[in-house]
Amino acid sequence: MSGDRQTIEVSHLTKRYGTVTAVRDLTFTVAPGVVTGFLGPNGAGKTTTMRLLTGLASPTSGTATIGGQPYRQLRRPSSTVGAVFDASAFHPGHTARDHLRVYAAMGGYPDSRVSDLLELLGLTDAADRRTRGFSTGMRQRLNLATALLGDPRVLLLDEPSNGLDPEGMLWLRGFLRRLADEGRTVLISSHVLNEVQQLVDDVVVIRNGELVAAGPWSRLAGPPAVLVQSPDADRLTAVLRAGGPTGHPPQVEATDSGRLRVHGLDAPGIAELAAAHQLRVHELVTENASLEQLFLHLTIDKAAVT
Repeated sequence: MSGDRQTIEVSHLTKRYGTVTAVRDLTFTVAPGVVTGFLGPNGAGKTTTMRLLTGLASPTSGTATIGGQPYRQLRRPSSTVGAVFDASAFHPGHTARDHLRVYAAMGGYPDSRVSDLLELLGLTDAADRRTRGFSTGMRQRLNLATALLGDPRVLLLDEPSNGLDPEGMLWLRGFLRRLADEGRTVLISSHVLNEVQQLVDDVVVIRNGELVAAGPWSRLAGPPAVLVQSPDADRLTAVLRAGGPTGHPPQVEATDSGRLRVHGLDAPGIAELAAAHQLRVHELVTENASLEQLFLHLTIDKAAVT
């Protein structure tokens, strides 16, 4: 396995199909050593961008490179990039072993690589079963095995968690983490945001073909809020909005559960302020933003209906 660290770089990428602009002046970087989630509403341009990265489509303008080179200029693409876009791209009459042997022969890889990957992906017992009988989760594992035939430094995976049960999700999290820890560049697209949150370090969020946000998702989500349960909620709200202990008023909103959600002041600060004004507090809970909340905040109001 090569020790090269390959970075994905998309720069001012635009793709038009007639009068439709699928991707518009898109710029982002995907770094090695982390798992990056590629997120956006349906029709946002994720699939088009993946196709541009892998040479399945040509950009109208701009560039999409892997390790500084367009995909079509890579000497042996499958040893640099492993890509999975279709979870059902198997001949129904082929066994898992047959399928991997075909792709190994196409890439010039030995049969021993097939056996290694069947074991690595937990498919040894199913190796000689026909793929028509595979569950969605088993298909996902076979997809990953196919992508890894060339031991690539870059993985582009479309919806890799679809069809996985909780045990399968736990396995996938650990597997992708190990790949990233080896210095590989891992980009995954998904709609299952609660699962993606446990998979990814960074996110790239697009809407209508344009970049909305990119970076570590925890930083993009901002500092946590605090949920407050108080029988003196109205008075506490007034005290908080009067400026708080720093003179900068936190944001306070009422929730459907009757608690207050406070942004801009941590739990100890709220407790001290309430005590100073002899206000009762029954509960303080720090609430970290979820990836789903971040995604909706960035896309819901402006997402195109598809």
